[in-house]
Amino acid sequence: MNKFLQLLETRRILLADGATGTNLHKMGLKPGVPTEELVLDQPDLLLQLATSFVSAGSDILLTCTFGGTRLRMKESKYVDRVAEINTRAAQLARQAASGRDDVLVAGSMGPTGQLLKPYGPISPEEAHAAYKEQAAGLVAGGVDLLVIETHFAYEEADAAFQAARSVTDLPIVVSFSYDRGTRTMMGVKPGDMIKRYCLMGAALVGANCGTTLENMEKITQEYSSAEPGFPLWIKPNAGLPRMEGETTVFDVSPAQMAEFAGRYKNLGARVVGGCCGSTPEHIAAMAVEIK
Repeated sequence: MNKFLQLLETRRILLADGATGTNLHKMGLKPGVPTEELVLDQPDLLLQLATSFVSAGSDILLTCTFGGTRLRMKESKYVDRVAEINTRAAQLARQAASGRDDVLVAGSMGPTGQLLKPYGPISPEEAHAAYKEQAAGLVAGGVDLLVIETHFAYEEADAAFQAARSVTDLPIVVSFSYDRGTRTMMGVKPGDMIKRYCLMGAALVGANCGTTLENMEKITQEYSSAEPGFPLWIKPNAGLPRMEGETTVFDVSPAQMAEFAGRYKNLGARVVGGCCGSTPEHIAAMAVEIK
């Protein structure tokens, strides 16, 4: 059996990692530089962050490939090395978990940054090809599962799911971002979303980013009510961001994140973690609460 599914069978809950981008900016990443470029330019920085999450108690590390499709990297200097970057990103995450057989690597697959037709310029075929290339690269790097994360529209998430399934039988998680309270920007409802991806064969369904801890609790409840007992992936921001001068600030404390992690667990979450603004300190506090 797949290692991820084995761990789900033997543990009540797993702890994912925290934020990639916001932590890397604190560590010196300049605004506008894609995190994917660090795979070739500053791999030690990525290793340092991933290792800090392992030390904090994470059972799952996500690759730094949120924007790792050819469509999203079209302005990158490494646009012709997309597959290599995804493969290497998976290998770096695996290196950070070296010596820990119980720490898994999840391949992150975020939105392309453009809407699909008829709402935008990208055709379903273009999206499918881009996600297929990314998924194949991540699988070649040795990921244990794939996470289609921060999506908000069925058209693009479906393309990502179908593309991933065309290259691997690894478990696939589908996680939407609800930035309109308990709705996505395209009006998707949690209850409808979970029913759709249960039928498509997702291993877990969930939510990340986009909203407050309180709204994430409501979203988790809607998921649980629509499909009781189905395993959930919940990875909220450390609150909503605000600006202090030129600095982005997230106000939720590690203790607050830990409290809500316990609530999500009680509502059926099998994997919890943190998204934007969540630090290794947040993850360490969550580890104490849920484990």
